[in-house]
Amino acid sequence: MRILGIEGTAWAASAAVFETPDPAQVTDDDHVFIETDAYAPDSGGIHPREAAEHMGEAIPTVVETAIGHAHERAAAGGTNGDGDDSAPIDAVAFARGPGLGPCLRIVATAARAVAQRFDVPLVGVNHMVAHLEVGRHRSGFDSPVCLNASGANAHILGYRNGRYRVLGETMDTGVGNAIDKFTRHIGWSHPGGPKVEQHARDGEYHELPYVVKGMDFSFSGIMSAAKQAVDDGVPVDDVCRGMEETIFAMLTEVSERALSLTGADELVLGGGVGQNDRLQRMLGEMCEQRGATFYAPEHRFLRDNAGMIAMLGAKMYAAGDTIAIEDSQIDSNFRPDEVAVTWRGTEESVDSYRAADDEVQGAEATVRFDGDRVIKERVPRSYRHPTLDERLRIERTRQEARLTSEARRNGVPTPLVRDVDPQESRIVFQRVGDADLREGLSESRVTDVGRWLARIHDAGFVHGDPTTRNVRVGGRDEQADQTFLIDFGLGYYTQEAEDHAMDLHVLAQSLAGTADDPETLLSAAEDAYRTESDHADTVFASLDDIEGRGRYQ
Repeated sequence: MRILGIEGTAWAASAAVFETPDPAQVTDDDHVFIETDAYAPDSGGIHPREAAEHMGEAIPTVVETAIGHAHERAAAGGTNGDGDDSAPIDAVAFARGPGLGPCLRIVATAARAVAQRFDVPLVGVNHMVAHLEVGRHRSGFDSPVCLNASGANAHILGYRNGRYRVLGETMDTGVGNAIDKFTRHIGWSHPGGPKVEQHARDGEYHELPYVVKGMDFSFSGIMSAAKQAVDDGVPVDDVCRGMEETIFAMLTEVSERALSLTGADELVLGGGVGQNDRLQRMLGEMCEQRGATFYAPEHRFLRDNAGMIAMLGAKMYAAGDTIAIEDSQIDSNFRPDEVAVTWRGTEESVDSYRAADDEVQGAEATVRFDGDRVIKERVPRSYRHPTLDERLRIERTRQEARLTSEARRNGVPTPLVRDVDPQESRIVFQRVGDADLREGLSESRVTDVGRWLARIHDAGFVHGDPTTRNVRVGGRDEQADQTFLIDFGLGYYTQEAEDHAMDLHVLAQSLAGTADDPETLLSAAEDAYRTESDHADTVFASLDDIEGRGRYQ
């Protein structure tokens, strides 16, 4: 099978040939040829009009180069994969989105023309799914957690029930765009990421805001603080070091949270920012510390490229997932969780969680069960800068003890806090429940979660990480039917409706990643919240705004 891929979502006019005897697995006979002509603005960031002009000029050239290579491969092999001497390819795959509309339209037009020229099928590929599928394909992993770290996007994804589910994502801007905003502020040309990486090597750590909410994250506050720090005279190298240590630690932490939630032990990286050596080392250290396996593709498959489009196109073509020319419109807001994954079995799943008896390794702590006590220790995370790591472990330990007791005082079932040592990042709790909620999901239990969240929000604070792993259910005697909230380490005091809405958003994402019927369960939680809360209307209005922000703009 030989597939021509065409990519051009924003800056990279790229065409590729992917040839394989079996698109379902990596073989020694796989062959990938990529031709790319990148757009480089004279100043500032990407200008959509200039990017489209570059795409219009460069796409015909890179496509013809790739077609010429396909002809050479066909001649060397005698025919294309279907035995037709006249066509050097079996199908044309192109990036339908997300991306800049004018650029995507140029790519789609070229793909339609080539498909008609050779009378072969057309395959429409989601650019972000291609980023993660190329890593999954080349790693040989079955159902890994996937971190996409690219210019306009940042996601944590996992496959379940026929789609890639968004377990966490940026709440404002993509990671690469966030870095570029800083570098434009100080007058550096696009792209800014490699320049920040270079300067960070010579800098000292400078503290910046660290924003993780469940498995979601935000970069806007970091960028504002970084720009202000430079304006206030902090050395640029130090600010760059602080940015890398902060942003990449956030991405690594949410990746670990996703591994903990799902029980997966494989992580793949995708996206152009994934080329950063510090990010790769952080992710590798995190996975090694928790006994997971990490894979980062070679750089040519991390940055925007047509090789990943052709590779996923081959899988889709083999599954019969082609598109008629009249239906091949581009979608500049094409989210990865909107893609019906036809090339994977519905029985596959990132969800491989197994309950542990005496010790549980969570996302940032080790939990040991000792009779009627639970001993939780936030162990140092080697991937984080020591100063940042110590601050987070102490702050979160104090906050968890404080908010666990505060929730209990407001009528929410929580474990009793028996002892706390912030300096050692250790808390001893009463043992509650028999299992995590994810092991015993039901409407009645999720209804309880909605009710408990409403109570703490009305009391003026948030949980911060209300996933199906941070709720305990069942028990003996008087606890038999109870549902307990645990792990308030990311919680904080706030009266803001948007902060309260984020708790509901995090709950929804965790249900999507661990439940077979997440919509029904989430509806039960939301109904209970509306019944219990005095300000539900304001919270749900903010939730609509948050979910809209997660879309590509």
